[in-house]
Amino acid sequence: MSTHHLIVAMSPADPGLRDELNHTARRLGADLAFLQIGTPSLGTALTRLADGGAERIVLVALTTSRLSPGVSWLRRIADAWWREHGAQAPEVATASRLFRSLPELEVLWEQAIATATPVRGTGPGLRSDAWESVPGHRHQVLVCRGPRCTAAGAEQTTEALVLELMRHELGDDDVLITHTGCQFPCNHAPVLSVQPDDVWYGRVDADAAREIVDTHLRTGVPAGRNRLPRTPAQQG
Repeated sequence: MSTHHLIVAMSPADPGLRDELNHTARRLGADLAFLQIGTPSLGTALTRLADGGAERIVLVALTTSRLSPGVSWLRRIADAWWREHGAQAPEVATASRLFRSLPELEVLWEQAIATATPVRGTGPGLRSDAWESVPGHRHQVLVCRGPRCTAAGAEQTTEALVLELMRHELGDDDVLITHTGCQFPCNHAPVLSVQPDDVWYGRVDADAAREIVDTHLRTGVPAGRNRLPRTPAQQG
């Protein structure tokens, strides 16, 4: 049976380590895909391998971030893909654990592959009544995950934001965190903007992120530190 192995990077932070992930994947004889933001996506990678004649594909979940979905999301996406492709789909199996570091993955690679569990196309799918409505959030924080912001520490910025929001018991109905591509004032990386207030912040390290939560996102008053001037659109 023609078997292919696919390492699936799970968090929005992982594309920033593409070179290291690719190096590890090549050393293990595997391909690389991303669950979020990065390319190729899991679905694209599965389709490419299936079109190339793979009879069995084993998925192994990896993340470099504390803020990552669990293996259940990997199985959900894989299950939906497998069900969509029906009788033409190769067997798809997933390892049972989420690996948190490249060394851990390499040490336990053979065990992860040997104990992978097939998906059966019977999972809950990609839709749910809970995901029908636009959230009623007061603010949406757009965190730049372009190449410069990622290199400048956007992952630490995001982690600090999320943990501070959790500390104040602010959920998605209060503040919605959204990762984006480049937001353009790259010299001020890491950059984030708060909508609908149209307030932008630059050089947002973990301390600045916590201050933005404590002032702007809790009280509605923009933080003074790290705020960037907003250039108005030119009038025609």
